[in-house]
Amino acid sequence: MDQVTVFGTDPGQQAAAWQTAGFEWLHVVDLDGAFSGKSVNRAAIQDILASVSIPVQLGGGLRSMAGIEFWLDAGVTRIILGSAAAKNPSLVKEAAKAFPGRVVVGIDAKAGMVATEGWAETSNISAPELAKRFEDAGVVAVIYTDIARDGTKLGLNLNETLALARAIELPVIASGGVASVSDIVALKAAANTQHNLSGSILGRALYDGSLPPTEALAAC
Repeated sequence: MDQVTVFGTDPGQQAAAWQTAGFEWLHVVDLDGAFSGKSVNRAAIQDILASVSIPVQLGGGLRSMAGIEFWLDAGVTRIILGSAAAKNPSLVKEAAKAFPGRVVVGIDAKAGMVATEGWAETSNISAPELAKRFEDAGVVAVIYTDIARDGTKLGLNLNETLALARAIELPVIASGGVASVSDIVALKAAANTQHNLSGSILGRALYDGSLPPTEALAAC
């Protein structure tokens, strides 16, 4: 939390820019919420929702049915449950049943082991082991993030992502470290045989300009 890079001060304006660039989904994380266990950046998220028409998926600090329902009612298309998936799996199953097609499990891992509370804690559960617990729960996808690479632009950890995808049948979205078009090309090539690899989340490389949106989208 002490290492912060500010790329802009208007989340709504930035969200609109990504929509204009051609992206079909927006991935939003309330990072303060992930640390505190409750939504913190409510005004910024509401500004984002008011600024775009593309679907938004939101994670960070969602630890109760009330919080989940609030954001789904507010216009979020899908919610991401991360720490709750590791610590309160019954909440994930309850939410997936109550809101079919609108719950995603977020798995953040360090050296293959699940991390929670905004990455502040590491568990003794492996990423595939946690994902398997939700195979029949009704969740729509699993987002896998290698936190050692997230924000580093060191390249996607394709091996770990593939290992998770092979262990489950749910769609897997890759996240963390995507640095260039070559990462997207490699992921797409892997998806030709591992068909549940369904997409990638792009972050820092877009914000610092090293991965132009046109190139990223063309590679898909």
